[in-house]
Amino acid sequence: YINSLAVITHYSSLITHPTITFPKKKCNLVTYTLIMWKEENNTLSKTFKFANFIDAFAFMTRVALLAEKQDHHPNWSNVYNTVTISLNTHDAGDVVTEKDRKLAGAIDKLLA
Repeated sequence: YINSLAVITHYSSLITHPTITFPKKKCNLVTYTLIMWKEENNTLSKTFKFANFIDAFAFMTRVALLAEKQDHHPNWSNVYNTVTISLNTHDAGDVVTEKDRKLAGAIDKLLA
């Protein structure tokens, strides 16, 4: 696992929801505090650090729409500009499954 910092810029794509539309716009810098997803204790987890609370909350909103579409919802926490996501499949006995890996990949694509 890589624990070094990497700073990238990214562009959000247009995401639509029956009642919400997120316009395409340039986002602030994103700092990854953990580059790769870490698998331990039957959980796949990753921490993201953003420029500010607004960017962190916007990211969480985008993840929420993905999770709802995949019918697979993360455990997560948010403190100011930091979002930590933990994934495992409750229906499979709280272990990491392909559903978790698929959602993790889709989350990563949000920031690509």
